[in-house]
Amino acid sequence: MRLVVDLNRCQGYAQCAFLAPDVFAMHGEEGLLYDPQAQEAQRARVLQAAAACPVQAILIDEPDLAATSAVGSNEAATDA
Repeated sequence: MRLVVDLNRCQGYAQCAFLAPDVFAMHGEEGLLYDPQAQEAQRARVLQAAAACPVQAILIDEPDLAATSAVGSNEAATDA
């Protein structure tokens, strides 16, 4: 799972650091540090952190799921 945080949007509320401390950490009062390649074991916490972000600054890129969805959509269209 790959993470991207829009640091221009982030306001330092630190909800992510509270919910997923192994992935997100505050540096000072407003600086956010994060692991862009979060471990799969952290998935549930990262999803909670992204949902809890008041400004929705956390984006989760899951290319494997997107590819699977696209294949499933193409199969459904072919069956019709």
